[in-house]
Amino acid sequence: MSAGQFGAGRKAVVLLSGGLDSMVCAGLAREAGFAIQALTIDYNQRHRREIDAAKVIAAEVGAERHVILPLDLRQFGGSALTADLDVPKDGVGPDIPVTYVPARNLVFLSLTLAWAEALGARDVYIGVNALDYSGYPDCRPEFIAGFADLAELATKAGAQGERFIIHAPLQFLGKAEIALEALRLGLDPVMSWSCYDPQDDGQNVLLACGLCDSCRLRREGFTQAGLKDPVRYASG
Repeated sequence: MSAGQFGAGRKAVVLLSGGLDSMVCAGLAREAGFAIQALTIDYNQRHRREIDAAKVIAAEVGAERHVILPLDLRQFGGSALTADLDVPKDGVGPDIPVTYVPARNLVFLSLTLAWAEALGARDVYIGVNALDYSGYPDCRPEFIAGFADLAELATKAGAQGERFIIHAPLQFLGKAEIALEALRLGLDPVMSWSCYDPQDDGQNVLLACGLCDSCRLRREGFTQAGLKDPVRYASG
């Protein structure tokens, strides 16, 4: 076992959305030596393209199991990803955009924690990023630290003195650094999907829109890293 293999075959639950960040996060869990249990939440978002990406990534990183858990957040709405609202395409602004899904990472991490406890795992991975992102409050380091404390209070394992570790290895990385990490880990970015509003090219092939916040941040990151993003874009 190399010095970096601190997972030593232990199970870790990785929250895998299918995006670039979650792909790199899964790659880092694999590099650390964890036996990956991948969890994807199918929350009835605008499209299923990222679910398909998550399946490919889970296989690529050698996940022992990949659970795709249905959770219909369209019943709540409140976001352009879960309601019939337009996805903003006028650039990344200072305010929290309408693509914010209320308390999404809190809900998702709670489910990830529940599965981890059921498995006897004490390590959870999430690919949140607090630098090149759209200002979502549930991507902040304070949220991750607070959830780690909550996990201890909310679980039988925590009540018995065990500690869950919430790994957020991309927390302080910019998109360019994340793109470079994908390259270092040997993960092809074409497997991942970031776009909020994919466009049909007329031949039943989905293209990334190129204009939503997520596309803009991704493209800028690859440009800053001096890399070519292999994902096809409808605009630009």
